[in-house]
Amino acid sequence: MNRQQQVIDMELSAELAELQASTRRFAQEEIRPQAAALDRQQRFPKELVQRAAALGLLKMTVPIEHGGTDRGSLATCVVLEEINAACASTGVTISVHNSLFCAPLAKWGTAEQQAHYFPKMVEGEWLGAYCLSEAASGSDAAGLQCRASRDGDHWVLNGPKLWITTGSEAAVFIVFARTGADRVKGISAFLVERSYPGVGVGKKERKLGIRASPTTEILLEDVRVPASNMLGEEGRGFTVALDTLDGGRLGIAAQGLGLARAAIELIRDHLAGQVDAKGRSTASQAAQWTLADLAAELDAYRFLTWRAAIMRDRGESVAPQSAMAKLCASRLANRAARAAVSILGLDGASGASDAERLLRDARITEIYEGATDIQRLVIARSVLA
Repeated sequence: MNRQQQVIDMELSAELAELQASTRRFAQEEIRPQAAALDRQQRFPKELVQRAAALGLLKMTVPIEHGGTDRGSLATCVVLEEINAACASTGVTISVHNSLFCAPLAKWGTAEQQAHYFPKMVEGEWLGAYCLSEAASGSDAAGLQCRASRDGDHWVLNGPKLWITTGSEAAVFIVFARTGADRVKGISAFLVERSYPGVGVGKKERKLGIRASPTTEILLEDVRVPASNMLGEEGRGFTVALDTLDGGRLGIAAQGLGLARAAIELIRDHLAGQVDAKGRSTASQAAQWTLADLAAELDAYRFLTWRAAIMRDRGESVAPQSAMAKLCASRLANRAARAAVSILGLDGASGASDAERLLRDARITEIYEGATDIQRLVIARSVLA
């Protein structure tokens, strides 16, 4: 084997590079100018989401035969980095719709389910959401208590779901409920429409960051769901949930990359302005070292994320790889945002720049889609195995 044959090409294809460039233009020209106001007003970016739909960004994981582009995980991560570098609230909305709703529907849904829902999802007519967490089952997802009881050709669902991203804006949810006594095999997944009687939106959470993304309770009271709306087989819901979270974690890894990049660019621009009369940098060595470390880690963790995404697109299991990507990218987002606030000083802490918002938005990346310590457990168990 010659040297040329051993080289792994780390460049994006021409088509994907163009998607990256067009998404960056959209993000920087249309989303970023509105991001601070959306955060301040805690206003859902409905117009921007519709604009994203028009650009094809809500159908990245939808099969072509159902009107999607079926670009897969790598392209989705590339797009999400660009969106999140401008606004994390808009980014998580697009991430959940693609990774936590459309992707599992494409993988686990029946032909009838896909034909019914995808036409509404690809154009942004409907947004999707994912209902797994409950008050007593966050990291311990198998401890969920929401129940589904069979009644003829329907299932009747009861129980609240908590911390649902896009909860008040979504038209359809993937809901995980207990259909049997077994802790794991007694869980099933259902497609539940917001219009079904008994489905309600409860408390909207007051949050530190991603404040333009509504996080709410979803209340289920004697909700009759057609048996044909079960996603996957009965008792396979936990498998659906974990597989879906592998993709969702890549979406949050991409969010971390976008937030980190935005913070690094703030630091870069700030330090670039520190020059003497001859144009020589007067930025402190410590600040330059911080910038160098963050920039190096950003490149490293981007490739870590892309590796997991490529593996998932090949159909491989990526639980430890997606956990590594999310662990590293989310930690980097928080370190970079803290550094930006510190280095920019008053401008960083006061809201005069984006740094303060980036710091608040970054915190959630270490919490949702599996907290940092859960990612460490996933990785450790894989290494020990």
